Amino acid sequence: MRTLIIYVSIHHKNTEKIAKVIGDVLNARLVKPWAVKPEEILDYDLVGFGSGIYWWRHHWALLKLVDDLPKMEGKKAFIFSTAGMNIPWYNHRALRKKLKEKGFQIVGEFSCRGWDTNGWLAKIGGINRGHPNEKDLERARRFAEKLKENE
Repeated sequence: MRTLIIYVSIHHKNTEKIAKVIGDVLNARLVKPWAVKPEEILDYDLVGFGSGIYWWRHHWALLKLVDDLPKMEGKKAFIFSTAGMNIPWYNHRALRKKLKEKGFQIVGEFSCRGWDTNGWLAKIGGINRGHPNEKDLERARRFAEKLKENE
C-alpha cells in the first residue's frame, strides 16, 4: 500500500515525532503541504493529514491544500494531530469535513497531547511539556499497525 503523509510541525516538532512513527510503520513518504502538488496525491492508496492544532483546527497550510485538491472519490485518508487541549472530535472537525467533501474515506484518526507554548502559554512555560512521550509514540505505532492491518 503506497502511503503519503502530509504534515506540518512547527514549534516543538510534536507532530513530526508522530508523523515519523506512523510513517515508519507504513513505510510512507513524508512531505509538507507546500512541497506536494495536489495531483501527486492520486499516486497513493492512503494519505495521512496531520499537524499541531492552532486555535481548535489544523494548520492553515494543510487546510488550504485540501481546499485545492480535486475530488478524490473513495481515496483512503487518516487524520492525526498533537494539541495542548487534546479534544480530537472537536479539533479535527474542520479537516474531517473538508476531506469528506472531497470524497475521501476517513479510515482512522489519532491525536495526543503536545507541548504547547502558543500565545500566553509561553509566559508560564507551556502545557504538556514532555509530550508526545514514549506512551504517546507507542499509541501512534499501534494506530499505524491497525491501519496497515485494515488495508
